[in-house]
Amino acid sequence: MAATKNSRRNFIQKSIMATGGVILAPNFISCKLDDDYDLNFDPSNFTNINFNEGVGSFDPNNSSITIWTRYAKSGSIIIWEVAKDINFNDKIRSGKITSDNLRDNTIAIEITELGSGIKLYYRFICENDKAISPVGETITLPENASSVKLAVCSCSNYQAGLFNSYDAMANSDADIIIHLGDYFYEYEAGGYGATEENAFLNRNHKPTTEILTLEDYRTRYKQYKSDKSLQLAHQKKPFICVWDDHEITNDSYKDGAENHTEGEEGSYESRKQFALQAYSEFLPFSRLDKNNNNLIYRTINIGNLVHLIMLDTRIIGRSKQLNLTDYFTPNGLDFNAFANALNDTSRSLLGNTQRDWLVNELNGSPAKWQVLGQQILMGKMNVPAEMLTAFGTPDFTKILGELVAIKIRIQNNDPTLTVEEKTRVLTTIPYNLDAWDGYPIDREIIYNALKGKKLVTLAGDTHNAWHNILSDSHGNVIGVELATSSVSSPGFESFFPKNNNTILNSFEQALITLIDELKYFDASRRGYLMVTFTNAEVKSEWVFVDTILSESYNTTIGHSVVFS
Repeated sequence: MAATKNSRRNFIQKSIMATGGVILAPNFISCKLDDDYDLNFDPSNFTNINFNEGVGSFDPNNSSITIWTRYAKSGSIIIWEVAKDINFNDKIRSGKITSDNLRDNTIAIEITELGSGIKLYYRFICENDKAISPVGETITLPENASSVKLAVCSCSNYQAGLFNSYDAMANSDADIIIHLGDYFYEYEAGGYGATEENAFLNRNHKPTTEILTLEDYRTRYKQYKSDKSLQLAHQKKPFICVWDDHEITNDSYKDGAENHTEGEEGSYESRKQFALQAYSEFLPFSRLDKNNNNLIYRTINIGNLVHLIMLDTRIIGRSKQLNLTDYFTPNGLDFNAFANALNDTSRSLLGNTQRDWLVNELNGSPAKWQVLGQQILMGKMNVPAEMLTAFGTPDFTKILGELVAIKIRIQNNDPTLTVEEKTRVLTTIPYNLDAWDGYPIDREIIYNALKGKKLVTLAGDTHNAWHNILSDSHGNVIGVELATSSVSSPGFESFFPKNNNTILNSFEQALITLIDELKYFDASRRGYLMVTFTNAEVKSEWVFVDTILSESYNTTIGHSVVFS
């Protein structure tokens, strides 16, 4: 037995050395052959000292879970324990590990060979310092589930306001929290998200500069994970996470980013690797390749009910985003040049390897619901070109009203409509080329791979709440998109006069009218999405908090929809 354990650990150690000294999460894998460490101690004599970032668990399946913490002191022996009861009388696994500053003293234990469908409690202990972590709660997934509840969130900006949405999710009846990225923001203190209105909260970013180095990224994670609401969410629920752009820098793609200048900020590739190493340390995830922290796309089978496919639409394969302004001429928008660029088959969102893998996953899964957990809007968000070019101008409200009036007349088959009026509304372009709309070839390939299976796409990124019908290029409905609002990042309301709900409501209704596949849109509220899957149906509820400027808050369900 001892030889088996040593061989396994030697293999892990050699794998770590092969990566050039970068230690990837998890930094320990525990199977049933591992030794147990029994402690007889009085926890009332221990404090939470040095467990400053709390605890967390990640990527549950039907036989394993990864538990996480960080201990502030390097070289400390940390005992970990897992039990079936909160008092740890029915302890089922335990072990020890030494904190290491090579991974900023983060600790990730992948515990394998567990039973399915069980509730678990876990904690970490440093006996020498009389330190004990909060008790975390987690689960393993059932072999067969009749229902599952997923709380879906994205876009948490520390300096934009309080994380009340995390607190609400922690206290909800969700089974798992799905985080779709922008777990933090890379901007400097006083930058994006900071306003005069929220300045009294004193939540300026640390470090104060835009983050570039490995230590910068680690410091930013520690600041975000110091937030009590985020800590509570991690303590109470297992997370399944994927990165978006801000975990690296704004509008990232495989070779660069909008918010990175090589001459001033150094190598983008080095910055990306620093960012992804820190991500793997603070947000561990199960891997197709244990030695490659660039590969975050993966699948999680939730009780043979939900086939959850987590995608990377940002880093591994994305071609540079198109910029609409590049196609404007003195005579206006060059639609032909823009259309040719948009439909260039050499451009990709996922990259060939990930796209082929996704097609195989969709073809091979017998699960009732095929669910994409990914960052960006997939639905077609085509708006009149005139509306897009008028946005931000004094005439925007007037032009928007005219376009809506014409669209309603079109829907009512008004015979008095002129060709010019129809052209104003029916000449459309995608409003967000950073989303799937900027990569229609990849989208159609995915749609064609479904072959009649039900698709549910979960999305974040925009800071606003959306419900879209998904249809292919032939108009066939292939699924639905459910997009969550942000935890705290500002939405469309930041572009309009403050506290003017009339204008916001008009804008929301205008987009629903003008965008054919858009069924629901909230432009201003912060919150999360609760999605309940059963064999018969999917129920989606958009949950909003009424403030991010006070710890005292209320939640409301702003909208709900059920489909089968």
